Amino acid sequence: TAAVGLLHGGLTATGMARMSNASSKDQSFKGPAIVNDLDSAAPRQSSFSREELIACGEGTLFGPNYPRLPSGQMLMVDRITQISLTGGAHGRGVLHAELDIDPSLWFFACHFHGDPVMPGCLGLDAMWQLVGFFMAWSGHRGLGRALGVDEVRFFGQVQPHVKQVSYQIDIKRVITRRLTMATAEGSLAADGQKIYTASGLRVGLFEAANALQPPAPRAAA
Repeated sequence: TAAVGLLHGGLTATGMARMSNASSKDQSFKGPAIVNDLDSAAPRQSSFSREELIACGEGTLFGPNYPRLPSGQMLMVDRITQISLTGGAHGRGVLHAELDIDPSLWFFACHFHGDPVMPGCLGLDAMWQLVGFFMAWSGHRGLGRALGVDEVRFFGQVQPHVKQVSYQIDIKRVITRRLTMATAEGSLAADGQKIYTASGLRVGLFEAANALQPPAPRAAA
């Protein structure tokens, strides 16, 4: 299944798999560090409705210069039930979110005919989406791009009879140097049973939409 992720400052990262080993030391990244301009001591909203997540995709929840969620069918989250700068497996932030499952969801009709199952890449993309949302919520500006994942494991599937998917994102680190990037671990549960895990999720923020374009080839001597 093709990878998807963060696009147009919002979250859709086609073709980012080749960057799965990227790090803050990778000299190919051209995006500058984007400083968090919100007071970390100020109270922040700790849960969000679907309507608010849609507003994030439209650039009206946090503002036009913050990472956006995708719009329409690519939004893989219905609500965020908890988001915090503290807590989680690493004590550096945690996010819990949910997606309601209905047999009429678009991907069941085409993946696969006669054998409907939610594509695993959409669950992975949801985790990238949520890491990007965490960056926007915590005050970091820029266009979000998925930069890779170290390991993804699937040991279950989301079929039409599932009622709800739940996500957990544990923030591992946020760096604000030449590259602004968050690393995290994530999991997906179907009706309370964990069936996907992902480690080394990476999302970076950039000023320019073409920041990840490969360098032009050198002219032959």
